[in-house]
Amino acid sequence: MADGETLSAFLDDIAARFGEAPALLYGGRRLSYAELADAAERVAGGLRRIGIRPGDPVALWLPNVPAYVILVFALARLGAVSVAVNTRFRGMEVEDIVGRSGARALVMWPGFKGIDFDGILAQVNPARLASVETVIVYDETGEASGRVIGRRTVSFQDLLRAEAERAEHATPETPVAMFTTSGTTKAPKFVLHGHAGIVRHARDVAAAFGLDRPGAVTMGALPLCGVFGFCQTMAALAGGGTTVVHPVFDPEAVAEAIRVHSVTHMMGTDTMFSGMLAARPEPRPFPTLKLCGFAAFTGLDRFLAECERRRLPMVGLYGMSEVQALFSAQRVEDPLERRGEGGGYPVSRDAQVRVCDPETGEVLPTGTSGELQFRAPSLMLRYEGNTEATAEAFTPDGWFRSGDAGRLREDGSFVFEARMGDVLRLAGFLTSPAEIEAWIERHPDVAEAQVVGVTTGKGLRPFAFVIPHPGRALDEATLVEHCREGMANYKVPVRFVLVEAFPVTESANAVKIQRHRLREMAEEMLAELEPD
Repeated sequence: MADGETLSAFLDDIAARFGEAPALLYGGRRLSYAELADAAERVAGGLRRIGIRPGDPVALWLPNVPAYVILVFALARLGAVSVAVNTRFRGMEVEDIVGRSGARALVMWPGFKGIDFDGILAQVNPARLASVETVIVYDETGEASGRVIGRRTVSFQDLLRAEAERAEHATPETPVAMFTTSGTTKAPKFVLHGHAGIVRHARDVAAAFGLDRPGAVTMGALPLCGVFGFCQTMAALAGGGTTVVHPVFDPEAVAEAIRVHSVTHMMGTDTMFSGMLAARPEPRPFPTLKLCGFAAFTGLDRFLAECERRRLPMVGLYGMSEVQALFSAQRVEDPLERRGEGGGYPVSRDAQVRVCDPETGEVLPTGTSGELQFRAPSLMLRYEGNTEATAEAFTPDGWFRSGDAGRLREDGSFVFEARMGDVLRLAGFLTSPAEIEAWIERHPDVAEAQVVGVTTGKGLRPFAFVIPHPGRALDEATLVEHCREGMANYKVPVRFVLVEAFPVTESANAVKIQRHRLREMAEEMLAELEPD
C-alpha cells in the first residue's frame, strides 16, 4: 500500500488480506482479522450514536485487552482521537490527563485487578472532568451498571451491538492518537500523532523486524497505553501475524504463553526479560523466540551476559513518544557489545539522523557525541495545546530535537547514550553517566549504581549513588580505587553514597529512576560538606 493511509484503510486492507487468520489471542479467545474489522465498525457506530464526532478526544483508561485495539480503530474511523491513560495512574494524574485533553468520553474497567477506579475518580475535582459526557465501562461480564462520576454510563458490549459505521470520517493527516511524555518534573506534554504516521511506521516496523513473515507470533505484554506496546501491536497487525495479549506482565504467565503459543517476537524492558529468565531455569528456556528488542531501565552488563548465555536473541532499541517506539534497532547478527547498545538502524528508509552540538547547533562528525536529531515519517504532528513547546522541539531547518545524547557510527546507524539532561560535560568532554555506572557495577559488591552531575568548586563532577548487594560491606575508598583502575580521573565520582533504593516514578512500561531527585540529593549533601 502507498503512504498516506488512514487507520481505517489500513484495517480494511489487513482484514481483506488475512481474513480468518488470528489477529489477537486473549484468555483462550481468538479474534480474527475479519472479526477485528467488524468489531471496530460496530463500536464506531456505537460511539457515533452517543455523540462522538471528528476531533473528539476519548480517554482509554484500560489494560491490555482486545477492546483497547478495537476502540483505537473505531475512534480512528470517526476521525476522533484516542488518549492513552495508564491504569497505574491515580487521582491527580487522571485528573490532569483526562481534564487537560478535553476528553468527551472515558473508557474504563472498574474491577480490573481489584483497583478502586470509582474511588479514584471520586477524589478528582469534578470541574476538571467537565468535558467528560459519557463513561464507557468495560468488564469481563460486559454490562454497565449505575452512573460513574454522575455521567451517562454505557457498556462496551452495548457499543458492540450497534449498527456498523462504515463511512470514513478521517484523512491521512487527521490526528488519531495522543500519548503523554513521562517527564517527572513538570506536567506531561501531549504528543499527538496522525493516521499516516502511525500506519507508515507500523508497516516499516513489521518489515524491519520480520513480523510479516509466516508464523510470526508476538507477545503483547507491554502496556498498550504506552507508545512501546502500541507500536509493537500495530506492527504485528501490519505484518499479518498473531499477538498474544496479556493484561498485565507476569513473568511466569508470559513465559508459559511463549511456550504454548510458540511466540517468535517480543519487545520489552530489561527487567521484564530478567524476570522471565528467572522464572525458567533451563539453559535455553525460549527456543521459539527469534528476536527480542529491549529498552534498558537498569544496568546492562550482567543482563546482556545472562541473555547471551541463555540464548535469548536480544537487540537494543530506540524510540520515544515523539518519533514512536521501535524507531530503530540493532541487528541480531552483530556482536553482543554492539547489539546491546540502544539506537541502531532506523526502520524507515526515509528516516534521517544527525548529531549536533547542544550548545552551538553545529552538526558533528561521525563518532562524536552530541544531541540526536531526527527527520522521519513516524514523527509526531505536534505537542497538542502547546505551540511553544512544539516550536522549541524543532530546529530552524526542521529537525526534531530529541533531547537525547548519542553518536553516529560509520555505517549510518547510531548509538543512544543518555538523556541530554543527564549527560555530563567533564573536563571538556561529553560523558554518559551510563558509562561510569557500568564500571561501578563491575565491582562484585555493587548491585546497582546511578551517577548524576553536581557543581563543585572545581566545576561539574560526577556523584554516585550505590546499592550494595545484601550483606556486602562497601566504603567510598574501595569504590574510588575501583574507578581509578578503569576510568580517567575526571570520570571518578566526587562522592559515593550508599543507599537502599533509588527514588522512582512509574511510567507505562516500567518504574523509572528519578534522576532529578538524585541530583537534588547530591547537591544537598555537597552543600552540607562544603558550606559557603
